[in-house]
This record gives sequence, structure tokens and C-alpha cells, in this order.
Amino acid sequence: MSNRLAALLTTWFSQKDDCQWLLATIIETQRSSYRKAGAMMLINSLGKTYGLLSGGCLEADLKRQAQKCWSKNQSTTVCYDMQDEDDIAWQLGIGCGGLVKVLLQPITKQNDYLDLITLKTQLDNRNHCFYQLDTHITDARNLVHFAFDKTLPHFIEIKSAPSLIIFGGGIDAQPLVSLAKTLGWYVCLVDSRTSYARVAYFKQADTIINQNYVTLEQDLQLPKADAIVIMHHNIDLDAQALILTKNHPHLRKASYLGLLGPQHRTSRVLTKACMSTVELAIPLANPIGLDLGGDLPESIALSVLSQAHASIEKATGQSLGYYQCPIQRVVANAP
Repeated sequence: MSNRLAALLTTWFSQKDDCQWLLATIIETQRSSYRKAGAMMLINSLGKTYGLLSGGCLEADLKRQAQKCWSKNQSTTVCYDMQDEDDIAWQLGIGCGGLVKVLLQPITKQNDYLDLITLKTQLDNRNHCFYQLDTHITDARNLVHFAFDKTLPHFIEIKSAPSLIIFGGGIDAQPLVSLAKTLGWYVCLVDSRTSYARVAYFKQADTIINQNYVTLEQDLQLPKADAIVIMHHNIDLDAQALILTKNHPHLRKASYLGLLGPQHRTSRVLTKACMSTVELAIPLANPIGLDLGGDLPESIALSVLSQAHASIEKATGQSLGYYQCPIQRVVANAP
């Protein structure tokens, strides 16, 4: 299961009254830590955890701390200091050298489930929002507020899962869909050909659209895209998809646009579309993907999604380095 918050809340929602639940949120980090402030996970009284705040080293102790919260019906803050040799973090053998503070909150009907139902609704609708924590209140009945106003104190920015739109439902799109779903992305598969993008072969796709691309220009059923991949292996259809990408309001603001195939072929696609790359709102990745090697569909899918992921997260996609060499990270597209 994906560790994205939307997936965690979907699992929780169907079982929210079956047992006791607790929300664990990182509220502060210093130096090295596995995840940063704002990361969340869910714990229930059956001993199950959903999501990760560390590489698995803190979760066992967090379950022990959760029992105390349930017994007192109070929230609490737990601090793990990997620099203090007397701290529980040393006993756990974490050793990453940082500090992590975690806020633990019981989730009950009495505290309106910490407004997680509202948060789930917003994420289901793919809305960007803010979840506000009041870390100074210890009564679990009145601890959390939900807000869209980021000027409020102690807010956590909540983003919906990235949305990937794939134009072209051939067999080589299958590993791309599968890997994107492993990442917890929303996947929409589009192909005007009725014999392609069939549900039987793409069961993991969230949405499949078999429709003429000209009629799709005014159709808002296309989700707002964060990443777009065009891979029909057909010059005419690739050209139609590029035109749609340029004209559709849900596609123009994507962070990533990639077209499968060599550049001499792409020149033909652009000619067929009667357009230049200057008319596109975003740079066209072509040849598509990062230089990872391999020519199997699975290798290509990894290469493409790695490049798309880096674009969405505004990272370079380059190696972080090797041991005893300085880490250099530069924002993608920076001058």
C-alpha cells in the first residue's frame, strides 16, 4: 500500500470505529532525519501501523507511546534525540544523528476524528489544503483545526498525490501505470483507439478515457495533470495529444511533459501538429526519461517516472554523490 496520506486515510476511514486509532505527526526535526516535519502515520489498537515516520526504527516505540495516549485520552509529544546517548533513540540503535519530535493524538468521535474526514474529502477531490495543529493543547477533545488559510500558526501543507496522464494505452504503458500507482500517484490513461487502454489490461489505472482528442479539448473530465507522458507509437495521435496538451486548461500547467521516441521523430510530430515547442507552456522532455540504461518497458517506465518525479519535486534527478564526497543538490531548471 502507498504511504501517501490519502491512501492511509482511505484505509482508516473504513475501520475508524472498529478499534482505537492514533495520529502521529512529526512536528519538528533537526539535522538528519528519515522524514521531515508534516509527515504522518496512523496506529491502531490492533497493533497495526499505516505509513512511516522513520525507516521502521521508531514505529515500535510509537506503538508503546500510543497505549499511554489511549489510556489517558490525551495527546502527547515524544522527542527522539539521536545525539543524546541517554535517549531512547540510542537504545533503538537509530544512529542517524538527528532529532525528531512527534505529536501523538487519539482519534475519537469526541474530537470529531481530528477533522480527518474533512481532510480525506479534500484529498479525494485532489485539493491543496492546510491542516492546522495546536501543539499547546493536551486535551485530545480539542486539539486540531482544519483550515485553508496558511497564515494560521502550526499549519501543515497537505498536497494531493501527483496526477499522471498517459496518452497511449499500448502494452508498454502497463509498467508505467503500475509503477506510478506504487508511488501513490493518480493515473489517467487516455487513448482514442477502442482496442487500446482496455480496463482488463490496466486495472490499476484510476481513470481510462477512450475518446476522440478533438472532443476532449472542451471536456473537463480530464484531471489536472502534474505529469504528462505521450506514447502512442503513432505520429498522428502523438500530434493530437500535443495539441490537446497545449489547449486544455487542465493540462497546460503540468510540471512535466514527455514524448516517447527519438528527436528526429519528434520533429515530424511537431510538424504534423503545426506547432513548435515554444507554444508549449512547459519544456518537452525528448528523448524521454533519465539516462538509467536498459531498454525493457519496465526500465523505460522507471526512467520516465524518475524524470517526472524530479520535475514535480523541483529536483535535478542527478546522483546525490558518493561516500566522503560532498552532496550537491540543485533545483531543476535553475539558471
